[in-house]
Amino acid sequence: MKRSIIKIVFYSLCFHSIVGCNSDSNSKDSQLNIKAIDKRESYIRAINGSDEEIDSSIIERGKVMISYSDCYTCHKEDKKLIGPAFSDIDLRYPRKEVFIKILAQRIIHGGRGAWGNAEMSAHPKLKTEDAEAMVAYILSFSSIASK
Repeated sequence: MKRSIIKIVFYSLCFHSIVGCNSDSNSKDSQLNIKAIDKRESYIRAINGSDEEIDSSIIERGKVMISYSDCYTCHKEDKKLIGPAFSDIDLRYPRKEVFIKILAQRIIHGGRGAWGNAEMSAHPKLKTEDAEAMVAYILSFSSIASK
């Protein structure tokens, strides 16, 4: 009888230890996931607003302009390199004319601080309408991916 009680207590302690460890692990995992999500959200800092329609020929021209530019030296489509991923830029800014104009000027004149310490080199020879087409393409990533 005494041996049975000891076995029950032993198995009970083992069970509670395993369950306790798993719940702590799950709790830590979920805390890490929440921290990663919070960190990503603070990196993106999405601006509220709805997208405006952009002529598809402008978006296509922007895609071609980017393919012939030096953009991919510092940016990738879906991951951070030196500068932010194009998909992250798309997540931050609504596709609106005002943001297209602002970001086009940032491409032409360069900048720093919008995405951390990385410096955006200036592209003074780039025409404004070409820079705007490039931005229109970048801000269309989510709509292109959903097709």
